[in-house]
Amino acid sequence: MKKNNKPLHKQDLNFVFEKKNYIVMGIGLIVIALGFLLMAGGGSDDPNVFNPGIYNFRRIRLAPTLVLIGFAIEVYAILLNPRK
Repeated sequence: MKKNNKPLHKQDLNFVFEKKNYIVMGIGLIVIALGFLLMAGGGSDDPNVFNPGIYNFRRIRLAPTLVLIGFAIEVYAILLNPRK
């Protein structure tokens, strides 16, 4: 067996996705992170006091919708063929 000791060049590297795929994946990750940030909070400092703010529109509708949209963007980024 002969070992090949030639250095790696840029054209020798084969990535699974193209640059456009990674950009769309990054956008999807940002949307998912934004959804989780909007879901956070709403607690109360006193455990004996109920905070009804936990059931507002932002935490119940908007944030989960953003997370699902982010996952849909990720699926699109994986299936995207930038050569077409």
